[in-house]
Amino acid sequence: MENTPVKQEIVKKYISQLQIKDPGTASIREIVALVNLIEEESGVKFVRMEMGVPGLPAAQVGVEAEIKALQSGVASVYPMMDGIKPLKYEAARFIKTFMDVDVDPASCIPTSGAMQGTFAAFLVAGNVDQKKDTTLFLDPGFPVQKQQMTVMGHKYQSFDVFDFRGEKLRAKLESYLSEGNINSMVYSNPNNPSWICLTEEELQIIGELATKYDVIVMEDLAYFGMDFRKDLYTPGKPPYQPTVAKYTDHYVLFISASKIFSYAGQRGAIMAISNALWSRRYDNLEKRLGSKPFGFTIVMQVLYALSSGITHSTQHALAAMFKAASDGKFNFIEDVKEYGRKAKIMKDLFVANGFHVVYEKDGDDPIADGFYFTIGYQGMTGGQLIENLLSYGISAITLKNTGSEKEGLRACVSHVKREQFDDLEKRLKLFNENFR
Repeated sequence: MENTPVKQEIVKKYISQLQIKDPGTASIREIVALVNLIEEESGVKFVRMEMGVPGLPAAQVGVEAEIKALQSGVASVYPMMDGIKPLKYEAARFIKTFMDVDVDPASCIPTSGAMQGTFAAFLVAGNVDQKKDTTLFLDPGFPVQKQQMTVMGHKYQSFDVFDFRGEKLRAKLESYLSEGNINSMVYSNPNNPSWICLTEEELQIIGELATKYDVIVMEDLAYFGMDFRKDLYTPGKPPYQPTVAKYTDHYVLFISASKIFSYAGQRGAIMAISNALWSRRYDNLEKRLGSKPFGFTIVMQVLYALSSGITHSTQHALAAMFKAASDGKFNFIEDVKEYGRKAKIMKDLFVANGFHVVYEKDGDDPIADGFYFTIGYQGMTGGQLIENLLSYGISAITLKNTGSEKEGLRACVSHVKREQFDDLEKRLKLFNENFR
């Protein structure tokens, strides 16, 4: 361990300085701050895999539309709370084109990133019924969504779907839903962090049980269409992005521009609420928030209180990107396939040097190559692995932080440059020589 690229005392110094009790439970932002300090003192450029941020240029069609909107004067004008009409129309059209799902433009609501959308939806769903005070997370998942629950003081439960794929999912879900306290279910598809993709069978199970137990399904589509094993980009023709919307009429879809359009900095997303849920009236919402309809409550009570609408010019960018995709002029999926190509190379480097892929299968199929992958090393917990890898100039976050029951790390490929692959290989070889 004397020959590591980064001296261990530097790593330990900054872990102590930032008062990180255990790197295995550190948040994403804490790992970012830690690595920034270690990089600065050591002079070693890290292979940074801790944060899920885009690594490609923003979609030019969006940039041009936003510039045009700003030049036309929208910066001085408040947008309507529920979004500008062109965006609402194009969002509904995009959903129909690439998911084959009908959602009214009225219930397609722009939010400041999907995170604002999930916060608002969690808050309202948590108040539809006094008896239903708990959200169920199908983990692994995005850690900040649980932080949102904590901030709101809402209850949640979770389980790792790894051992409950296919028909096994039905009994597992029913064991929670039958208790009568669950108001909503949440998952991402493709999944952050494991990159598993729920099958049609599993989505049907989720939808059927949501209807049976009157539970709202919240489907996070941050990585829309990025299961690169299928060609999900032929406007208006199958195969479509899989969705629970085919199997229940009480759902909320979150479609973010951050990853699929590399537009993270402008904080643009769409929250699409099913037509049935949009207009459904809940007596408890009137008691708690002053209005009965689910959709109206989200927009005029919660989003109004949070931000009074999202950036006007960003809405024009979103509308342009959705339109160009639906028109067949902007193949956003082809643009982001670079993530899958890099993931394949990086996974091979890890496996060749003693590591293993933790979530390696979708049922009987090998996991897709995409924005994330998961890695473990025999004999090490996720916390031990991340602390050891920091001395080799490699960073990630632990799976425990995502609700996983497995030991290992989540690796994001987006900010690892191809020119870093040689360094990554050398560091992994050295790591394996020191620990095998």
